[in-house]
Amino acid sequence: MSAAGTEFDHNYTAWSACAVSTTGARPKVPVAVSLNDTSQLKKIPMPVQLTLRRCFRCGFMKTPDAIHQSRYNKSNMADAADKFTSSKLYDLAIIGSGPAGYTAAIYAARSQLSVVLIAGDTWGGQLMLTSEVENFPGFRDGILGPDLMAQMREQAERFGTEFITELVERIEFEQTPFALRLADESIVQARTVLIATGSQSKWLGLDSEQRLMARGVTSCATCDGYFFRDKSVAVVGGGDTAMEEALELTKYAAEITIIHRRDAFRASKIMQQRVLNHPKIRVIWNHEVVEVLGDKMVDGLKLRDTNTAAEQTVKTDGLFVAIGHKPATEFLGGAVKLNPAGYVEAIDQVKTSIPGVFVAGDVADPRYRQAITAAGDGCRAALEIERYLAEQSAPAEQLQAQEQSA
Repeated sequence: MSAAGTEFDHNYTAWSACAVSTTGARPKVPVAVSLNDTSQLKKIPMPVQLTLRRCFRCGFMKTPDAIHQSRYNKSNMADAADKFTSSKLYDLAIIGSGPAGYTAAIYAARSQLSVVLIAGDTWGGQLMLTSEVENFPGFRDGILGPDLMAQMREQAERFGTEFITELVERIEFEQTPFALRLADESIVQARTVLIATGSQSKWLGLDSEQRLMARGVTSCATCDGYFFRDKSVAVVGGGDTAMEEALELTKYAAEITIIHRRDAFRASKIMQQRVLNHPKIRVIWNHEVVEVLGDKMVDGLKLRDTNTAAEQTVKTDGLFVAIGHKPATEFLGGAVKLNPAGYVEAIDQVKTSIPGVFVAGDVADPRYRQAITAAGDGCRAALEIERYLAEQSAPAEQLQAQEQSA
């Protein structure tokens, strides 16, 4: 194999150049692998597995014509771009390509609404950074996060959803149809809008943290705690989120160390008591993580005393960063009502303060943040959007035809 982009006969194939450059060692297996063949994938060393999964994001992933005929990045979305014309009026524009957005697209497009999904500059949401997903119904043996997103996207495309891999910079809410202005200066017009942009975990901002992402560094105990059975793990944070993560991890890990930069937690008293009284949990006060240690997987942390600047090293098999989440709402410009934490304030579960603008998923959910709950929100939103449009007027294609004939 001589270059990235070489086609193979597998359903999902990847070239391992980025895996080699990241792990520093060439895998002793063929580099053309089927990422939906679990038995084949498990033969590959874990660091290479995890990097290959992330190849979806860096553009080395190839899929058959039935899915996308592209690398899922902006420079290779010619087929999707050909479908898109700024003069078209859609019934629904979905912003976001995680489980909420894809589920809404499946339901809405299947109900014969014209749907465009604006995926952002990278598609698939937070599950693109997740390895094995074992708690999503329908997959007895689990499924890789990128595989789950690929299947959702394929299903949405099957019913006619169109895709744009671009960022929404702002939305003109003053009149309908709504006008969504994209980063490439194109405009999407739609009768309704679904905000499904999700939220992102706040990270420590360390190069070593990013290098070992999904190799022991994670931000979701519910998602990944099971993979640390009988191991030692660390949690960074001092709020309720950190307490919840630590308590969740007690179901699996042998030892949990909470690292906090202050001498007291910010969490509620009851959560503090549960953590401090748990025999599996210990706390390192007044310390911050300055480096995540490990070659191919996390094996330790370098800590710095926030008072004396003295450094120490602790051994751990995993790092759970629990310093909060940031909902992706900046592009809304304050037009849609947010709650004090910055999440979209949902009315009747999926409606917003603007008629015709709906919300689904983690961008309005600071509590659960699960793929399955986001998918459920997407279903509810699509059903409400269908009812809303039925109460308004004719479908978008009919309205557009009337405007052209006038």
